Amino acid sequence: MNIHYFSGEAWEEPFVRGKLPNDEITFHDGPFSAYADLTDLAAEALCTFIESKITDADMARFPSLKLIATRSTGFDHIDLAAASARGICVANVPFYGENTVAEFAFALLLALSRRVIDADERVREGVFSPKELRGFDLAGKTIGVIGCGHIGMHVIKMANGFGMKVLGFEVHPDPKRAQEGGFTYATMPDLLAQSDIITLHVPYNEHTHHLINADTIKNIKKGAYLINTARGAVVDTSALVGALKDGTLAGAALDVLEEEGDLADEVALLTNPHPNAEELRVTLENHYLIEHPRVIVTPHVAFNTIEAVERIVAATIDNIKNFAAGAPTNVVS
Repeated sequence: MNIHYFSGEAWEEPFVRGKLPNDEITFHDGPFSAYADLTDLAAEALCTFIESKITDADMARFPSLKLIATRSTGFDHIDLAAASARGICVANVPFYGENTVAEFAFALLLALSRRVIDADERVREGVFSPKELRGFDLAGKTIGVIGCGHIGMHVIKMANGFGMKVLGFEVHPDPKRAQEGGFTYATMPDLLAQSDIITLHVPYNEHTHHLINADTIKNIKKGAYLINTARGAVVDTSALVGALKDGTLAGAALDVLEEEGDLADEVALLTNPHPNAEELRVTLENHYLIEHPRVIVTPHVAFNTIEAVERIVAATIDNIKNFAAGAPTNVVS
């Protein structure tokens, strides 16, 4: 196949070429979005990552395109309707780091509960004192896990190990899973009302857009903490800011933000002749979150371990091989 590969690290090129020796592969240093003028009449596959949107207009630049292989679980950055209309297969990597993301969610929770970042910053400033750095135990606390899929179940297993009470929510409860996993299903309002910590592990789609919003936040137990390692738009940023301001939430840890792409390229956003008012608002609210003393923000790195990235690349290569062999795998469109 004729493949364009974007956003790869240096080690990926020899690795991928070794696994796909008969394919014509062009590696690009940077994201797909950095190559807005690129066209290729012969390109059959694009291999991309989540930081770049792929629209119908983008697909039109590659008239022979048959496959978009994203090196991610999420695929909301790809216009699936346009891909389907053009007969383009979209494949993702649904399973690569269930434990990886779950471990990071707990890293964020522990950083919040034990004031780890505050303590580190204090020592770096030359003050070696525990004053005003008192945290709280996880043992005995209630954690609400929204989304009890592969990642959510790893979070539940870890929470049980910390001696926490676990509530779970998903659209289609599985009593056997709850019994084997050692947790109790709850309705969304009950989970929010009873949980000391709420952690999100749902995919992003039209059903989960702003799942946490001004209305659902009204149900949250006062003083709770929110962890988001899913997708930024699962949480309404304005509602989150409001909940922090009025004390409904005591803090939050966010590996993802709404409009996080704008944070990476604020100059382009602000100098656009017709800037989107909504994007500007969310970007400003993101800055409020970043500066908030009880909010931890990390740059979408929950997936980012040596082992997980290797699994992602290997699974993507399999998706390309299987598509070429006429037996596509992990197809989302």
